Amino acid sequence: QKAGALLIGKTNLDQFATGLVGVRSPYGAVRNALQPEYVSGGSSSGSAVAVALGQVLFSLGTDTAGSGRVPAAFNNLVGLKPTRGLLSSSGMLPACRTLDCISIFAHDVADAWRVLQSAAGFDASDAYSRMPAMLGVKRRGYRIAVPAKPEFYGDEQARMAFEQALEKVTSMPGVSITRIPFDAFTDAAQLLYQGPWVAERRAALGDFFNTNNAAIHPVVREITAQADKFDAVDAFNGQYRLAELRREAESLLQNTDLLLVPTTTTMPTIAEVEADPIVRNSQLGYYTNFVNLMDMAALAIPAVWRKDGLPAGITLIGPAGSDHLLAEAGAQFQQLLGGAAQADAVAAAPLPFNETTVKVGVVGAHLSGQPLNWQLLEAGARLHASTTTSKHYRLYALANTTPAKPGLVRINSANGDDGAAIITEVWEMPLRNFGSFVAAIPAPLGIGTMELADGSSVKGFICEPAALDNARDITGYGGWTAYLAAKI
Repeated sequence: QKAGALLIGKTNLDQFATGLVGVRSPYGAVRNALQPEYVSGGSSSGSAVAVALGQVLFSLGTDTAGSGRVPAAFNNLVGLKPTRGLLSSSGMLPACRTLDCISIFAHDVADAWRVLQSAAGFDASDAYSRMPAMLGVKRRGYRIAVPAKPEFYGDEQARMAFEQALEKVTSMPGVSITRIPFDAFTDAAQLLYQGPWVAERRAALGDFFNTNNAAIHPVVREITAQADKFDAVDAFNGQYRLAELRREAESLLQNTDLLLVPTTTTMPTIAEVEADPIVRNSQLGYYTNFVNLMDMAALAIPAVWRKDGLPAGITLIGPAGSDHLLAEAGAQFQQLLGGAAQADAVAAAPLPFNETTVKVGVVGAHLSGQPLNWQLLEAGARLHASTTTSKHYRLYALANTTPAKPGLVRINSANGDDGAAIITEVWEMPLRNFGSFVAAIPAPLGIGTMELADGSSVKGFICEPAALDNARDITGYGGWTAYLAAKI
């Protein structure tokens, strides 16, 4: 509200956020916004349908097992499920408190990202709020993992839609695909409803389960009643098993940037779900249930429509802190797949830093639009200011460097040497990435201290004096990009 949003109201959902279908509500089923005989997806069904029908620009949902992603796919929306703890859950009725997070529905990634930027932040009153370290965006293409044998439970329309979407994504420059076994993820997913985590859902109900049992939806009651099968030993054994599966998943994804999956396996009608409610619901969580258990971020986006006229979506999944990376990639993919996402706007708008940072001045190949700028972006850096150095520097075009680079040298004005102000960009990056950034800088360049026009100092590129023997003095151009433009 402080950012200017107007609260319109509450929406219907699967009771106690237990369901991926949208039909388990004492207020009645929420019908799909596009095809009313089909399920809307859940549990955040009403939130998704309100956006899909144009009643609001965005809405908030919850996501424990996929509730912020499945409704997005079924209603042709974006569903942003952030890293757990990035959005405060204060005031949210929990389903599984250790796994829950607020999610965002919108028509495109750029809108969803703007909402996250406005709402993200540490909340000391929420015991599960945290400040996860953010990864940088990617600038050299994407290394994408996909399931080696995708599961669609016989839905050929869903399979073809995913294959067509994957083909389009693969056509992007720099994209590579690695097919991985998916057992670690599906085994983790089964822990949510077939393991001790179902007892956490029961814990969320408190005394209500016993004192108001008749008011609980029959399917929700049947699921939460399974808590009686588990004890504390089962809970610890479940944690041990999940840790093993997490480690296996980390190994599978070690050399990739993100995991790409269908958002759902199939899209059932309301009648089909009512005929077999638990099995149908379980099928819909095949690609979603493991994400929060494995402490991952996810972004569901609309993809290629099915041949039968139903929507289909894909989901980008990454480790905790990959929210900006997924959002920028998702904006690019959505635009490629026919959406109106604004990838540039997302790329230029990272979340506020929540960690110690260091400012670095750049004057050459690391400037915006230059060939090494990707090193800053992938280190999680963002442009802090465009300025100049003080008037105590000279700039040289170095010989035999690839890509071409300048050398910045501070002169001794006390000796009567003439200097000039050189155009500079100051970038801010997480301190944890500064060492690896510096280690990648080749001779004759290095990092020292740079004085700016306002008299302040930042870390910045310096040059070894020996490299100036065959270098050209280009100080008169005032900056590297002006020199390059003059050469053309």
